[in-house]
Amino acid sequence: MEENIEEITINPESSDKSIIDSVVDKIRSWSRINSPWAIHYNSGSCNGCDIELLTLVTPRYDVERLGIKLQGSPRHADVLIVTGAVTLQSKDRLIRIYNQMPEPKFVIALGSCGISGGVFHDCYCVEGGVADVIPVDVFVPGCPPRPEAMINGVATLLAKIKAGNSKKESRGPTIFAMPEIPVEPAETTSANEPSQKTSLEPSSVSEENQNTSKGENQ
Repeated sequence: MEENIEEITINPESSDKSIIDSVVDKIRSWSRINSPWAIHYNSGSCNGCDIELLTLVTPRYDVERLGIKLQGSPRHADVLIVTGAVTLQSKDRLIRIYNQMPEPKFVIALGSCGISGGVFHDCYCVEGGVADVIPVDVFVPGCPPRPEAMINGVATLLAKIKAGNSKKESRGPTIFAMPEIPVEPAETTSANEPSQKTSLEPSSVSEENQNTSKGENQ
């Protein structure tokens, strides 16, 4: 995940202020890609996604070594990670947290409930998915999604930021973070080759029973 700061080309005809702004924007973009700070909000989850999310900070995955750090304040966060369907009670709080985050800000919706409301989509107290309330940049499907899928979702978001879609007006469509899972081809046997089945045939079962009965009689 580590990236080098890109070479900054300076136009001699540019003013000092524009040169400084260009350098500062490059440094901010570099730091945002290499060390995204995230805040987590449960908008109505069953805690399944939350438990999987918390495993990312355990020694098994240790996402802080990749620069990803969970924050407690939305004013210090770059990414808002939302779990669960958005309930009517949490809707206003979710919007308030999103508005408190500085630009550019990004949103990741975790799990089936965060995408569409999941099994609670038609509940009387549910507004819907996260995208029904605030704009979402990346969806991470699953019920719950595995920690590896969450890391892949953050990597997908960082690739989107690196591509230049960090501004609010040029973010592009929401991306489904679907990891590529290699599928091994199924083994095929020809008609002439004997089938390697572990199940016992009737003849072998009868012979085994006969041997057992002979041993008991002796």
